[in-house]
Amino acid sequence: MPFDEKRLQALREKYGNDKAGEIFDPKFAKVGEKIFSNGTRAAPYAGVPTFVSAPYRQVDQRNPDVSDLDVAIVGVPMDLGVTNRPGSRFGPRALRAIDRIGPYNHVLECAPVFDLKVADIGDVPFSSRYRLEMSHEDIEAYHTKLVAQGVLPLSVGGDHSITHPIMKAIAKKHGPVGMIHIDAHCDTGGAFDQTKFHHGGPFRNAVLDGVLDPTRTIQIGIRGPAEYLWEFSYESGMTVIHAEEINGLGIPAIIEKAKAVIGDGPTYLSFDIDSLDPSVAPGTGTPEVGGLTSREALELIRGFKGVNLIGGDVVEVAPQYDANHNTAHVGAQILFEILSLMVYSPAIKAR
Repeated sequence: MPFDEKRLQALREKYGNDKAGEIFDPKFAKVGEKIFSNGTRAAPYAGVPTFVSAPYRQVDQRNPDVSDLDVAIVGVPMDLGVTNRPGSRFGPRALRAIDRIGPYNHVLECAPVFDLKVADIGDVPFSSRYRLEMSHEDIEAYHTKLVAQGVLPLSVGGDHSITHPIMKAIAKKHGPVGMIHIDAHCDTGGAFDQTKFHHGGPFRNAVLDGVLDPTRTIQIGIRGPAEYLWEFSYESGMTVIHAEEINGLGIPAIIEKAKAVIGDGPTYLSFDIDSLDPSVAPGTGTPEVGGLTSREALELIRGFKGVNLIGGDVVEVAPQYDANHNTAHVGAQILFEILSLMVYSPAIKAR
């Protein structure tokens, strides 16, 4: 149908004058009702910055009361386990500073901050800024208090060693969990430099502690020169998808493979920002060329709608290595996508 004066007049009558801000489509109008207050949205540059602009909840760090929440977003600013460049302790603050993330997810068709009872509850309280093992104990203790109240933890690191103590906390309620692990590295290495607690070994530790089921674990995006360190992944029964396989397999096939591996059981999603190519996310401690694009990562994560997600994290954002803030920006977007998945998690519906 040609665009003529009649069509123009019809558009003017419907969308012009006093009706300029009205939303007519019932689906979009329903979204607008959630987001708009007094005819406007909150300015993204105003107020105290929080993760994905979620409400801030000040809690007693010794005894956090989050029993009324579905999801608690918590910062874990600790990078004592890095093998290369430090700085991911600044990751939580960098992600909080990113504005204009959400509030509507047009692919997953949800507005998670409005569809869930969710809050940014601040950071894990640490007893020491110097002792890694003590920091892991603090992370486990704090997340144990959250999980015991039925809340789903969504954590922001920090280096990848933080995931092991988080899994230990979650397993106290759910038993050994499955995992979708998106990363450049398998992180199943052994002890070196006199410790097994570092960001290259959390998932070996988690399996040996009985909190991670390797047969329900898939690792996606693996690449780089450290392949000889990851024999534990194969020996334990993990499924590994290398970055070099992604183009040939295609994202939809990888999603279906992952769903087959994890099944219907409780599943944790761990996203290391170095899974992305350094051209997309240079601000990380151990960058590896040949990684995912941001569009591939979004397609991958969105494909896990309906998975029984009981927790997740975004780790290894080291913002000082990225003057343009692109790494923190994509990290905040990934955080929003994981939160969006939680809207559809059976774990939320079962509460």
